[in-house]
Amino acid sequence: MPRPTAAQLAYGSCTVIFSTLAMLLLSQTSSGLGVVVIALSALVLGLLVAMTVPVPKPAAPAATVARPAPVTVTERRFPVPRETVAAASAPEPVRERA
Repeated sequence: MPRPTAAQLAYGSCTVIFSTLAMLLLSQTSSGLGVVVIALSALVLGLLVAMTVPVPKPAAPAATVARPAPVTVTERRFPVPRETVAAASAPEPVRERA
């Protein structure tokens, strides 16, 4: 059986605490039997919430991951040499602010 995640523990615990407080305040019970019934129902509700939290799927093993097809010689791209531009005979003057 897989272990519960942190999210499942957090959601379940918060559900138990808040539902217990809400039911005790709304029912205004003072008998021991009423408190026990409310506590048990809050625990069941917390378990239900914790088990319905989505669990992340395990990662696929490395052996089943599809690898890209090897690149053939005709598909390789080689850098094209750049053509050099002949330098102008006279450089342009630099314009400066006056």
